Amino acid sequence: MIGLLQRVSHAEVSVDGETTGRIERGLLVLVAVHRDDTDADVARLAERLLGYRVFPDDAGRMNRSVRDIGGGLLLVPQFTLTADTKKGTRASFTKGAAPDKASAFFDRLVAACGTGLERVETGRFGADMQVSLTNDGPVTFWLET
Repeated sequence: MIGLLQRVSHAEVSVDGETTGRIERGLLVLVAVHRDDTDADVARLAERLLGYRVFPDDAGRMNRSVRDIGGGLLLVPQFTLTADTKKGTRASFTKGAAPDKASAFFDRLVAACGTGLERVETGRFGADMQVSLTNDGPVTFWLET
C-alpha cells in the first residue's frame, strides 16, 4: 500500500459539490492499493499513519504524531499512485489492485485508523473528487508497505 501523507492546517474533499470529508490540523493521506497487498499491509500502513512523527514538539523538531496532537486524518483513495511511469508518455496501472480489492482494503484502512484516532474523514472510492488543502511546511512523505 502507498500513503502519500501531507501535514495540513486544513484539508477538504468534495464530490459533486458535496463535502465528504474535512479536517483542520492533521494529515491528508492519498491512498493506493497494490495488487499484491495483504491485510498485514493495511495494518502496517494504519500503524505508520497514526504514529509517524511529523508535527513539531516544543523545540520545533518533528517528534509528534497526529495521534499525539489530537489531529484529524483525511484519507482519500487515489489509484494513480500505483502508476508505472518508467517508459513512454502514458502511465501503466498494472501494479494497482482491482477496484473491488482496492475498495475493500481502503475501507479496512479507514476502520483500522478509526480505532486509534477520534477524527477520521474520507473521500469517496471511485468518485471524481476535488481535494483542497493547505500543506503546512510544506511537509510531505511517501510511505509504502
